[in-house]
Amino acid sequence: MLKWKQESNGNSTLLIEGARRIGKSTIVKCFARNEYETFILIDFTTCSREIKELFNDVSDLNYIFLRLQLAYGVKLVERKSLIVFDEVQFQPLARQAIKSFVADHRYDYIETGSLISIRKNTENILIPSEEERISMYPMDYEEFRWAMGDTATIPLLRSVWENPQPLKEAHLKLMRDFRLYMLVGGMPQAVDSYLESNNFEIVDRAKRLILDLYDEDFGKIDPTGKAARIFAAIPAQLNNNASHYRVSHVIPKARSEDYIELIAEMEKSKTVNICHHCDDPNVGLGSAETLQQYKMFVGDTGLFVTLAFRDKAFTENVIYERLLSDKLAANLGYLYENIVAQMLTASGNRLFYYSWPTESGKHSYEVDFLLSRGTKILPIEVKSSSYKTHASLDAFCKKFSSRITNDRYLIYTKDYARKDSVRYLPTYQAFFL
Repeated sequence: MLKWKQESNGNSTLLIEGARRIGKSTIVKCFARNEYETFILIDFTTCSREIKELFNDVSDLNYIFLRLQLAYGVKLVERKSLIVFDEVQFQPLARQAIKSFVADHRYDYIETGSLISIRKNTENILIPSEEERISMYPMDYEEFRWAMGDTATIPLLRSVWENPQPLKEAHLKLMRDFRLYMLVGGMPQAVDSYLESNNFEIVDRAKRLILDLYDEDFGKIDPTGKAARIFAAIPAQLNNNASHYRVSHVIPKARSEDYIELIAEMEKSKTVNICHHCDDPNVGLGSAETLQQYKMFVGDTGLFVTLAFRDKAFTENVIYERLLSDKLAANLGYLYENIVAQMLTASGNRLFYYSWPTESGKHSYEVDFLLSRGTKILPIEVKSSSYKTHASLDAFCKKFSSRITNDRYLIYTKDYARKDSVRYLPTYQAFFL
């Protein structure tokens, strides 16, 4: 955000996209207080009809600025004030008016939005070319450790990443701390609940409220309720260990090709992370992606945990305690796969995977994630347990030996190790990939 302010110098607006309750408004207000003399935040979910209607006609900007200053009791200072359009999707004409505001150049502008790309909010307006976009995600592991009052762990892990070595006794504590992050998640409301109560039941309640909001948002994308059903089925789909998300298992007789547009809208909502199948793994992974074949992950793994046990009245503390101590009987491979997808996405990676039949044709190999690195591909396999077998990773490296990097990763729950070209990486270090 600071880079945008310095480089743009008022010649563009900044649009921050992200899921509901991710902290967009909070961070924008903090930025405004630190970087501007004054600011006005217009929350289009709560502002009066008169304020909304100001943007129906932007022929007289002086009048609009005067009305805003009177309504909010804030004096705007030329080139030293910021106007925030919060949840701008609820007044699309304000977004369209950005072109006129930026050309006027008196003030800076930031927009925030959830599900900002849904068609009904943009189909009748002109999207301004002066709009720069950035995505906001749940708190990453470093930010979560900050919230816990810990500023030492991530610098330590970064030094270990740069000079790989086993952490021995320290690994058990690091893994337990990381599982706490997986359970609480990175949604600020859930993190606050944990810090205030130290009670997983209260944390779970906060996450359920967020999931209820997501259901409302999915209703805006798709009033038939299919989007909400697709989202709710993510844990079951991953637990089935299928090679891709099968829409027909959730919506009878559905064909994947008929849901490409809906899945794209869900991805734009930032509530899910989509990992597309790559038919021909090469440097340009995106050029060989299959839109009909994909895996779907929940954008926040803490929400994933609650979604997986949503059929209960509440996710009992005993489930959280067993997850935290790594003693839950259920296969948690899908949970670790979800957190790795979340971490890779937050680091700016697009997600791709590759699967193909074994020699016998009875089973399939699958490499969970493929990352493009320079002119090579970096393959990643994720395990939820301690074993070090990696038949799919070995087969992939043999099949595409000329296309891959010197290193390949198996992400698992045990300490760092290396054997030949395979790096066995504790899950908490996936943060650096």
